[in-house]
Amino acid sequence: MAIHIKNLKVRPKKNAINVMCATQLTSLLGCWAASGDLHSMSACRDAAQDLFHCMKTTPMPKKMHRPTINYHLARLGKKIQ
Repeated sequence: MAIHIKNLKVRPKKNAINVMCATQLTSLLGCWAASGDLHSMSACRDAAQDLFHCMKTTPMPKKMHRPTINYHLARLGKKIQ
């Protein structure tokens, strides 16, 4: 009994993108658009400080490991054929 698998690939699930400090960045961009204070000297100083604090204290996300299912399927395919 032989099983033949031709070009079988499994695509990993796509996770939702988690954007760090998105609310602070949005408020800073909105402030810049509303006031034109691109150097954050007067009107946007608080929003810029909030974004800076968030970027400084938020830990970087860990790298996700690559799924090895395609590697194992390729090895399985060689043994089956």
